[in-house]
Amino acid sequence: MSIRLGTIPAIVVSSPKVASLFLMTHDTHFASRPRIETSDYLSYGSKGMAFAEYGPYWRNVRKLCTSKLLSASKTESFAALRKEEIASLVQSLKKSAMAGEAVDRSWKIGEAVEDIAKMMILGRIKDDKSSRFKMAWPCVLETKSRQRHWIVKAIEKSQQANRSNTIEKVIAEHELDSTNDQHRDFVDVLLLLKNKPLNPQDEDVYMIDQTNIKAILIDLISAAFDTSATAVEWTISELLRNPRLMEKLQEEVQSVIDMERIVEERDLGMLSYLNMVVKESLRLHPIAPLLAPRECREDITIEGYWIQKKSRKIVNTWAIGQDQNVWPNNVEEVYPERFMERDIDVLGPDFELYHLGLVEECALECNRA
Repeated sequence: MSIRLGTIPAIVVSSPKVASLFLMTHDTHFASRPRIETSDYLSYGSKGMAFAEYGPYWRNVRKLCTSKLLSASKTESFAALRKEEIASLVQSLKKSAMAGEAVDRSWKIGEAVEDIAKMMILGRIKDDKSSRFKMAWPCVLETKSRQRHWIVKAIEKSQQANRSNTIEKVIAEHELDSTNDQHRDFVDVLLLLKNKPLNPQDEDVYMIDQTNIKAILIDLISAAFDTSATAVEWTISELLRNPRLMEKLQEEVQSVIDMERIVEERDLGMLSYLNMVVKESLRLHPIAPLLAPRECREDITIEGYWIQKKSRKIVNTWAIGQDQNVWPNNVEEVYPERFMERDIDVLGPDFELYHLGLVEECALECNRA
């Protein structure tokens, strides 16, 4: 579908077939983000990864993040941390249930996800409960789509200063403690690469400095703070709304897991119905209903349609999840069993369930979720 966003032409992608053309066949034509004001506040003028222009710098930073920060081995190294935080969350909920207390489930889940993300990225949790740290981040996600007014711009500048001061303090603490041989978080890894060539073989050699490190960390935090919490919250909501699903899932857990302990990451491969429930929840409630826009780098013709340079590409993942050509039976109903005979990888090239197509921005959450 072609629309205009003011004076800017835009293409809305709403089917798996078309999504594969834009996101796989012609992905390099739409690899850049449009230059928007938000990037000046969040990424120091596109010096991170999420808003960087397609080119050698973007490719090298993306490779750095996927190989050094977001790899399966790096994610696995934080398994003990995740286990500890999830156990703490479960015990907190159990304690409240036994006392008959009301629980703000969204707050509890969000807090646990934030704690895990902060420890993985910044290497700190408990000492960041202060209002100083909390105030530094409330507008990170909201400002991505908000209509700008001069008052909003002033607020964003203030928020940018708060975020920058917070990150700089964390970096300074890591530099002072550089001799510590304990488990390294993302800040430690980036500091080891500071002022070193990303790829010495490139014609134009790029290095990451302090500003690049701050921008990359903000990109990771922006992607991490909301995505997993949103997915978990919607899945729990659907289980509460559908007792049949809850009962069947409980039976599976009881048959596979020793009920004297909580479910661990190593158990997930044995919980096939849980896998289907999560996929169905993501189909109905994609983490990002509209993926962040990309920009066409040059004129191109796709399937007979001419798309001019600077056009925006927006992927409607919600519409893909509701496409009756893909999901012909009970498309609006919660029915996890539809995945019994459909081997769809939510992290792979299966565009029928492309809710996490934010790629580099959400890679952290893909691995952890």
